[in-house]
Amino acid sequence: MGVQVKGPIASRSTTIRSLRRVIAPKRLCRRMQEEGQPFEPVLLTPLLVIVLVTVVALFTAHPQFYRLLGAAPALAAAMFSVAGTLGIGLLALAAGVSLSAADHDLGRTAGNFTLLAITVITLAAAYASRVRQHREHTFAEVRAVAETVQRVLLRPLPRHLGQVDVEMFYQAAAAQARIGGDFYEAMQTPHGVRLIIGDVRGKGLPAVEASSMLSAFRVHVHGAPDLPSLAGQLETGMNHHCEEVPDDDALERFVTVVLVEIPDGEPIARLLNCGHPAPLLLHGSEVREVEPSAPSPPINMAALLGDHYQVDTIPFTTGDRLLLYTDGVSETRDGSGTFYPLTHRVRRWASAAPRELLDHLHQGLLAYAAGTRDDDLAALVAHRVEPAGTVTYGWLADPQIDQRPPLGG
Repeated sequence: MGVQVKGPIASRSTTIRSLRRVIAPKRLCRRMQEEGQPFEPVLLTPLLVIVLVTVVALFTAHPQFYRLLGAAPALAAAMFSVAGTLGIGLLALAAGVSLSAADHDLGRTAGNFTLLAITVITLAAAYASRVRQHREHTFAEVRAVAETVQRVLLRPLPRHLGQVDVEMFYQAAAAQARIGGDFYEAMQTPHGVRLIIGDVRGKGLPAVEASSMLSAFRVHVHGAPDLPSLAGQLETGMNHHCEEVPDDDALERFVTVVLVEIPDGEPIARLLNCGHPAPLLLHGSEVREVEPSAPSPPINMAALLGDHYQVDTIPFTTGDRLLLYTDGVSETRDGSGTFYPLTHRVRRWASAAPRELLDHLHQGLLAYAAGTRDDDLAALVAHRVEPAGTVTYGWLADPQIDQRPPLGG
């Protein structure tokens, strides 16, 4: 003859069995798969709240703990769809009804008020979930547009341009941003490989000014006979942009750039620095800053400072690398406010390949920075390599003639 258990213990056992049927992680995973959502452990948080509150309410002397079940649908609103939030709310309500019955509180004013509160919280959470989903959808559309614009403006650079290999990295200051005020470009022209890296300064929309600069560079880079002419075209383009987009702060907006020309067949590089941080020249294990011999005005400042553009010519032979960067790199600070020791750090990686050098630099900046960055990061390496088709035999490198000694000679 079996023993029948009656009273509060039997009620609580019945409650536990009923909750097992409605609170099941497998069912929750299956429901999320039907909704097309990837399952992550954090999504179990609302479910764990229901389980924890239920266990505490069943096995303590304070059964009123079940009134905290309303926290579950409130949490679900931050991570579930409307249907998922309503499902969590129904689970919480089912647990509340079972616990209220076990506590003989069902039908009383306090119990009814608790169940009503869970219902109201669930409906409010469902509405909040709908608002969140709408905002996420809008943000996804805006982000998709930004990514498309980035592919047009800050398109990936070609890895090989004649006798120059190019590597770069870019990271906007805002975590979710795709485009900031830093910009870059590298193109093969009749004058050799020409590169630009720049930074929009002052008030306004930096991405708009950056797009204006890139458009002007791409239009005039092939036809400009020299770098001063190209800088003048950029100045004109920026002036026209400020006239078309009038603003009281237009005169406070300017752009710092470095223009580089690496001619084919000549072991040199020409640089025109318009108020930008000095590039670093890596020659073997030697690293030095390439400071301009005379200042050139930033773009949109020629009317104030004059349009005298100074071009510096430096040796740039096979194996040499030129590191161009924006001030987000050189002005990164640590917790004490000390600037990132760029030249010193780059010397450590002087023998590294360009891609590896930039990876070291990027990781070093992220580790060095204190707090939230307020500036973009952009860096570009131009590496001079042997011309295509050159055959090297230790003592000889002639792209036209193969002068190897005959076999057995």
